[in-house]
Amino acid sequence: SHIIIHLISFSLFFPVAPPALKMSVNETLVVNPGENITMQCTLTGGDPTPKAVWSHSPNPMPPNSISKGGNLTIWNIRTEDSGYYNCTAINNVGNPGKKTVNLLVRSMRNITYQITPDVIKESESIQLGQDLKLSCHVDAVPQDKVQYTWYKNQKVIKTSDRILITRNDPELPPVTSSLEIIELRFSDYGTYMCEASLPNLPITLNSSDINISAETVPPSISVPKGQLVITVREGSTAELQCEVRGKPLPPVLWTRMDKEAAFPNSEMLVETPEGKLRLENVTREMSGTYKCQTARYNGFNIRSREAAVQLNVQFAPVVEPKFQDIRLPLKRSMTLRCNMLKGSPVKVATAVWRFNRNLLTVPPIEQQEFSEYKINSTSRETSGTYECTISNDVGSDSCVFQVTGKAYNPEFYFDTPNPIESYKQFKNYSYLIQWTQKEPGAVDPVLHYKLEMKPPNMKGANTFVATSRDMRKGFLYEHRLTDLKIPQSYEVKITPHTVCGPGDSASRTIRYKEPINYPSQSDSTCRFEDEKLCGFVQDKYDSFDWIRQSKLTQSLRRTANTGPEMDRSGAPEGFYMFIEASRPRRFGDKARLISPLYNITSKFPSLKTIYCVSFYYHMYGRHIGEFIVFECVIGKGVEGDMAIDDVTIKKGECPKRQIPPTK
Repeated sequence: SHIIIHLISFSLFFPVAPPALKMSVNETLVVNPGENITMQCTLTGGDPTPKAVWSHSPNPMPPNSISKGGNLTIWNIRTEDSGYYNCTAINNVGNPGKKTVNLLVRSMRNITYQITPDVIKESESIQLGQDLKLSCHVDAVPQDKVQYTWYKNQKVIKTSDRILITRNDPELPPVTSSLEIIELRFSDYGTYMCEASLPNLPITLNSSDINISAETVPPSISVPKGQLVITVREGSTAELQCEVRGKPLPPVLWTRMDKEAAFPNSEMLVETPEGKLRLENVTREMSGTYKCQTARYNGFNIRSREAAVQLNVQFAPVVEPKFQDIRLPLKRSMTLRCNMLKGSPVKVATAVWRFNRNLLTVPPIEQQEFSEYKINSTSRETSGTYECTISNDVGSDSCVFQVTGKAYNPEFYFDTPNPIESYKQFKNYSYLIQWTQKEPGAVDPVLHYKLEMKPPNMKGANTFVATSRDMRKGFLYEHRLTDLKIPQSYEVKITPHTVCGPGDSASRTIRYKEPINYPSQSDSTCRFEDEKLCGFVQDKYDSFDWIRQSKLTQSLRRTANTGPEMDRSGAPEGFYMFIEASRPRRFGDKARLISPLYNITSKFPSLKTIYCVSFYYHMYGRHIGEFIVFECVIGKGVEGDMAIDDVTIKKGECPKRQIPPTK
C-alpha cells in the first residue's frame, strides 16, 4: 500500500499598529481663573490597545486635578496651573502617540507706567513746547491679547494729529502702549491714567495717576546725614535708608556693589517703595556696600540716580591656635602668641592671659591683631596650661597652649620578624618588644623607660626599667619580656622619663603565637621541608597558588617534558615549591609567593647592613613563561612548570661569580 502525505502550509498574522490620539480641545486653550475644565484625550488607533497618561510641564500635575482614562479635569483653575499638558499613549509598537495642550489661565499683574521727556532733545525734564511720551505696560496671559485705554482727567482720550496712541514701541517691553504728545502745551497738563484689560476677563487693572504739570520733576536720591555707614552686631536688624525726592516718587532698587551675592531672600535686587531696606538677623557675610537707585518705571524713564550705604556687621573674634602642644627642654625662653584671624572690629580690645586658671600680669597692648606672653626660662614651675582670651568688645575667643618639658610617647616597632621564643616544656614564652622615641630632640634627653606589663583586665603590673642609651631619632630600643605564660596575652605600657618626670605613655597588647622557623638574619636557608614554609605565604590576590611537593608526592599525571624530577638535594623525600602550568591555568596567570619580613633595621641609623638573597630555580619546557623573584607567569602551553628551592638570606654582599644554569 502507499501512504500519501499532503503538506499544508499556513501562516498566522497578528495585526499591530502604533497608538493614535485625538484631543477634544485646541492646541492652545485659554480659560479664566476659577473655571472647571475637562480635556478629553481619545484613542483612535493602536493594537495592542495603549493606555493614555497625562503629564504637566514644567511642574507636576496640579493638586486640584484628576485624570481618569483619557480625561483630565481641573477644578477651580489657578494662574499657576498654566503650562503644557501632555497626553501620551504607548503600546511598544512604533513611536508613542502624543498630543499637547498649551493651557493659558488669563491673568494680569504688575501694571507700570513711564514718563519719557523729549528723547530727540535728550531732555530729562518736562518742558512746554517739547515732545512727551507716557507709556503703560502690564504682565498678562496671554500677553498679546492685552488692550489698553488712556484717560485724561477721567475721560477717554481721543487721538489727533498731535495726540498719538501707539503700540509695541521698539524701545520699550513688548505689548506696551504709549501716549505721545507732540509739542506739549499748557492745556495738556492734567491727570492721566492707563487701563489694561483682557477679552473675556471680567477684571481690569489701572495704573497709578500720572500727574503732568509744572511741578512734575525728575527724581534725586541721597543718603541722610549720619546714615552713610551703618554698624550693627551680628544677629541684629539693620536699616539702610536712601531718601528720594521728585514728583512722582519712583520705587528705589537695592543691589550689593562689592559682592556678587544675593539678599537673604535669594534675590539679586530688592525693590522698596520708600527707600528703606530692612535686613533682619544679619550675618558677617552681609557686610559691604549697598547701592540704592531710582527705578525707571512708575516715574521718569531717564538715567537712574544712585547713592551708596556701607554696612558693617560686627562679630566676635576668631583666633588661632585653638590648641597647641609645646614641648621644650628646661631653661629655654618661649613666646606664646595668640593671633586674631578675623573679627569686627579687627583690633584686639582686651587680652587676658591665665596660667593654670590663675590670672597673669601682662602689659597693656596697643590696638593690634595679636597678643603675646613670654616665658623667660622654662622649668617645672612654668609647665602647665596657658590660656589667652581675646575680646574685640563684641565677643571673645581663646587660644590654649600646653607647655611642658615632658617627653613625647614612644612608638612601637611592630615588624620584629620573630619576637616570640617558646619554651613549651615550661609552658613559658618570651617576647622581644622594640620601640623608637618620637621627637627625642624636642625635650631634655630621656633618662630611662618604665615598662609595665600585666594580663588584660587585671590589677597590678610587673615593672621593668630600660636605660636610655641613644637619643638620636630612629634609634631602635628593645627589651626582652620573659617568663610569659602560654597562651596568655599581656598589656605593655612604656613611659619615657626625663628630668621633668614621666612623659607620654604608649601601650600595646602582645599575644602568643606559635613561632615559625624563619631563616635567621645572619645565614640560613629555607628548604621548604616544613609545612609552614619558613614563613612564606601565598598571595591572596594572585591567580593561583604554589604547590609544595617532592618526588614522592608529585602527581603521577604530571605533564611530561617539564618540571623538576626532585629537589636540589637529589633526595626523593626532599621538598621544593612548584607551579603547574596545565589546565585550568591560562596564559598570563600569576602565582606569587611572599617571603616573611626580614628586619634589616640597624640600631644605628647611620649604618646600613647589606644582605644577599639567593635561591635555586628550575625552568624547563617549551612553554616557559616569565619568572620574576617568587612570581611565576604562565606561558602559552602546558610544558611550562617551574620550581624554586633553597632560599638563602645571608649577611653581606652576594658573590660576584655567577653560577651558570645547568640542564
